[in-house]
Amino acid sequence: MGATRLTREEVTSRFVRYADLRPCTTAFIDTRTPGSEQKENFTIIGPGVSESPDQFVHIDIPHGFNIGAARQPAGCVNSQHSHETAEVFVVHAGRWKFSLGPDALDGEIELGPGDTISIPIHVFRGFTNIGDGPGFLFAILGGDDPGHVTWAPYVFEEAKKYGLILLKDGRLIDTAKGEAVPPDGTPMPATTNEQVNSLRRMTADEIKECIVREAALDDAAVKLFNNGGLSESAIVGAKNPDEDMPAGKMSWPHGFHLRRWKFAPGYATPWHVRDEAEVIMMHHGCLKYVWEGGELEMQAGDVLSAPIGHARQYVSGNDEAAIAYVVRGGHFPSPFTEVAR
Repeated sequence: MGATRLTREEVTSRFVRYADLRPCTTAFIDTRTPGSEQKENFTIIGPGVSESPDQFVHIDIPHGFNIGAARQPAGCVNSQHSHETAEVFVVHAGRWKFSLGPDALDGEIELGPGDTISIPIHVFRGFTNIGDGPGFLFAILGGDDPGHVTWAPYVFEEAKKYGLILLKDGRLIDTAKGEAVPPDGTPMPATTNEQVNSLRRMTADEIKECIVREAALDDAAVKLFNNGGLSESAIVGAKNPDEDMPAGKMSWPHGFHLRRWKFAPGYATPWHVRDEAEVIMMHHGCLKYVWEGGELEMQAGDVLSAPIGHARQYVSGNDEAAIAYVVRGGHFPSPFTEVAR
């Protein structure tokens, strides 16, 4: 099967359990702004866009995209900002409101578990947990280096009140802790009205075209592996005729593509390989990852990066359907290749 046998240590170095996620609570310039101070930021794969040296990166292997996450208690707000690369959210838990515009007044839309939103670059967005308990979002960012975010002007004004200064190179200086701007550092000027006006504005009706509801995914599902017990639904990315897979609703280039898996209870895929990065974000149920030399079990909230070109098999638990969201590298998907065991 695979050219080399992977050790358990090699596979587990690419596996992050939800319970082992290490949050950063000082990731961004709004970390002390009332209403935003309780948010937790995670960088699971890649550097992300954190502005804090305290941010822990779980997997630093370049994939061509980043995987991150946000966990926020009820009522907690992530301030308005824009990105230089694609940003896609998959709601894992809770109910969330996404707000558009520099002052969050251009429109808003609500998402629940299993829903996906792809917010175009250079569009101000923010998000709030409007549920009753803690909420959790998976985030996918385009590129190995997604750069830095552009904050709405009010974010800088609020940060000054609480001693935080953002530098041009992305570092965050905490004057409340006695830190000072270093000789090699230049404070980031607050975003100007001219810069704000140069960015795209979107309405709530327009952002609806950037959303896929989980309830719609079953109707678009394609059976894989000769109509076995695994269906895959396209969300982001181009079509793949080799798998009879249509394009996702968000079919414009992101630098990655996103699908949803739904396994029948007790189904085992054939052994197969892929020639593109494949990251599994578990959403519901239990899924076993099997490779030549071992196996491990994934539960809801866990993330696994399957090594490129190595044979693998996925086996769902016997008690219920397993659901996972799968990110693969590149805009144009490649087919799997079955291999003999």
